[in-house]
Amino acid sequence: MKSLHARNILVLMGLVLIGAVWQIVTLFAGHYPITNYPPKGTSITALGDSLTTGVGASDISHGYISVLEKRLDVHIANKGVSGDTTADAAKRLQKDVLDEHPHIVIILLGGNDYLKQIPQEETFRNLRSIIERTQGVGASVILVGVRGGLLHDKLDKDFKKLAKETGSLFVPNALDGILDDPTLMADQVHPNDAGYLKIADKIAPTLEGLILAASQEGE
Repeated sequence: MKSLHARNILVLMGLVLIGAVWQIVTLFAGHYPITNYPPKGTSITALGDSLTTGVGASDISHGYISVLEKRLDVHIANKGVSGDTTADAAKRLQKDVLDEHPHIVIILLGGNDYLKQIPQEETFRNLRSIIERTQGVGASVILVGVRGGLLHDKLDKDFKKLAKETGSLFVPNALDGILDDPTLMADQVHPNDAGYLKIADKIAPTLEGLILAASQEGE
């Protein structure tokens, strides 16, 4: 009976693993191929601005990176720099990301470009360069979108297009449902603890799928 019980547990765990990986496949593989999928390992880096550093949270442990680390039991190298535009991030990409040869990279940039009224074409040209250089070291990329405009999102279409053309996994509009809810915001542009929790909720399924795919590949 014990062996039967153990076998049932293993079968259940296998189904959970297959289900998580299948989520990634059905969400993306049917629409476009993902570059460097599955990842060759589970070294993870997050490149971003103040949203990645966790500005607005009560402390760093409540930023979305820390929430993801605890939830998925992984380490994520936090390479967020408050105030960074896509051009700023591109300048430090080699040292902060590429030289470390990560397997999975989360990219959340573009908000400061919008606030500083940098031309949209320049923003997405920089993002494309960052993604392609990152993929060049063998990493899978999760591109996280940000909202451009209160009444109409001027960036979403270009984020989706960029993700498809580069073969990046895409998490739409990190601040959707957060930016317009005062109970989730610390100030006009930064979430509070509850807001960062919701950002983590958006990213977690995609990141978990990549981690599981990498683990399965390594077996």
